[in-house]
Amino acid sequence: MEFRKTVKADVPKVMEIINQAKDYLKGKGIDQWQKGYPNEELINDDIEKGIGYVMVKDGEVIATTAISFEEESAYNKIQEGKWITEGEYSSIHRIAVANSQKGSGVMGEMVKCVQQMSLERGMHSIKIDTHEENLSMQKAMENSGFKYCGVIYLEGGPEDGDKRVAYEKVF
Repeated sequence: MEFRKTVKADVPKVMEIINQAKDYLKGKGIDQWQKGYPNEELINDDIEKGIGYVMVKDGEVIATTAISFEEESAYNKIQEGKWITEGEYSSIHRIAVANSQKGSGVMGEMVKCVQQMSLERGMHSIKIDTHEENLSMQKAMENSGFKYCGVIYLEGGPEDGDKRVAYEKVF
């Protein structure tokens, strides 16, 4: 598998994977990603900012994410708990795996790649959040070494103010 930056030619496949994730969440009655987020405009913006990444297997995009190495304002106010660390961190957003690859360890491989990228920047922490009802994502995060830290509320965009459970992995 190859973890690389997303390019414009990947956008149709990235959107297909995101729409699969939206359908999955809707089928589970979870309102995460049900308000027009993420959309193609945001994926193109991620590409322009250089934060969009894909996992490729046998020449096919099988997963997508956005990686930030800058402070996330929504992470400044954590409730019902606290972060493990207070220093610099990377964060994972908009992670989705193709239905055909769910349960195959792709997310864990992506987290390992983000961990390596973080270490190269002198960072020893990754933060991530998800909907409180998205139990499959919470399990995947825990399987990838993340620890539950508390609750945050999103800022901006169509999901502004939405509650999310927050996790951190320290390495």
